[in-house]
Amino acid sequence: MASASHRRSLRKRRTLVVSAAVVAAGVGAGALVLSANATSAPDLYHQTLAAKDGWASSGSGTTGGTKADAAHTFTVATRAQLVKALGSASDTTPRIIKVKGTIDANTDDSGKKLACADYAAGTGYSLSAYLKAFDPSTYGRSKLPSGTQERARAAAQKKQAANIVFKVPANTTIVGVPGTKAGITGGMLQIQKVDNVIVRNLTFSDTEDCFPQWDPTDGDSGNWNSEYDAVTLRGATHVWADHNTFTDAGHFDSTNPKYYGREYQVHDGELDITKSSDLVTAEHNQFTSHDKTMLIGSSDSEPSGKLRVTLHHNIWKGIVQRAPLTRVGQVHIYNNVYDVTPLNGYALQYSINSRAKAQVVAQNNYWTVPSSIKTSKLLSGDGTGSVAGSGNLVNGTTTDLVAAYNAANSKKIKTTVNWTPTLTAGLETNARNLPAELAKTAGAGVLTAS
Repeated sequence: MASASHRRSLRKRRTLVVSAAVVAAGVGAGALVLSANATSAPDLYHQTLAAKDGWASSGSGTTGGTKADAAHTFTVATRAQLVKALGSASDTTPRIIKVKGTIDANTDDSGKKLACADYAAGTGYSLSAYLKAFDPSTYGRSKLPSGTQERARAAAQKKQAANIVFKVPANTTIVGVPGTKAGITGGMLQIQKVDNVIVRNLTFSDTEDCFPQWDPTDGDSGNWNSEYDAVTLRGATHVWADHNTFTDAGHFDSTNPKYYGREYQVHDGELDITKSSDLVTAEHNQFTSHDKTMLIGSSDSEPSGKLRVTLHHNIWKGIVQRAPLTRVGQVHIYNNVYDVTPLNGYALQYSINSRAKAQVVAQNNYWTVPSSIKTSKLLSGDGTGSVAGSGNLVNGTTTDLVAAYNAANSKKIKTTVNWTPTLTAGLETNARNLPAELAKTAGAGVLTAS
């Protein structure tokens, strides 16, 4: 069960004082009439991030579209309706978007299903021609693909992006309607250079790039790199992601073929926080059955002072890596559950990576680790990052994760950080009951309408 402090935090979040002015405005819109100064639980769509609930509560806090008027409150069930509701990415008018059911991003405006071949049509791209053009035995491994087939691949990818990338404006709340299996399959929410966005109660599944690019210079043997994250933050601020589920379900990586001896990877991140994004709280989400899950910081050279992120009460299950990978910023990771048992073909490389002088505090998290996986594999780093914190449990036993990692690796993780977390609403000091608790309270489909 949740701790008393966590339950108080939730009650606080759900308490709303309705003023006479708000009631009067509601009467004009045909809303339910409440007496002045009455208290009631706000509907799911108008909830805002609680005080001290992670980095996204800092400063002005995160309120999303809670001030939206009736003209900017939408219920959407199709891709075309979602695009219309989002409007222009530069329009800062508060809006609330209620997603009813599962929206398939790979559909046209009439709802017709689109396949990869539809995006490739007219571009001149074909996978067989691409593979022939850039076969390392003839093209070599020293430079990126260029020429006719690479231009055709980029054109086909651009056509897909125009269909599946949904640009989210500032002051927006996007929430799944309870009881409808709400979510987006095959699409990406792009939160770029905007402030104050809330994303809740949605399942994001199988965000697939039809046209990965071959990079023969990536690593020792080259790699196929895909383009889309389920949710991507690029230079975004004050973002709250709450009670969502992220998964590759529908197309697990185990079904991917290999070309040039490397996996033809069609998935990128699940929730990536990059390009100096800042003041982000991700809580009570489920991340499952995925490889490169969460990137915080897109480059080791990102400037300091941003990338402040809180991750708490999330489930990470069947994740290969990046849970998260952190760079540069101040990242607080508390009360999460990590089950690193192989799942659906996804086997652990590591959970948390601290690199590029990242300042990570990992407190009171719980790892379930099979006997086949060493505790030293739970962390990773480049020798410049830090991981502080305590109270982390591995199979119920308090464990010093950094000591285990450092004993097995030459590039040591530092154990001190340059900051002290204070925005810690709901922090539970004992992680022992987290697996049972979060199994009932994390992910999409848990929240109700009130």
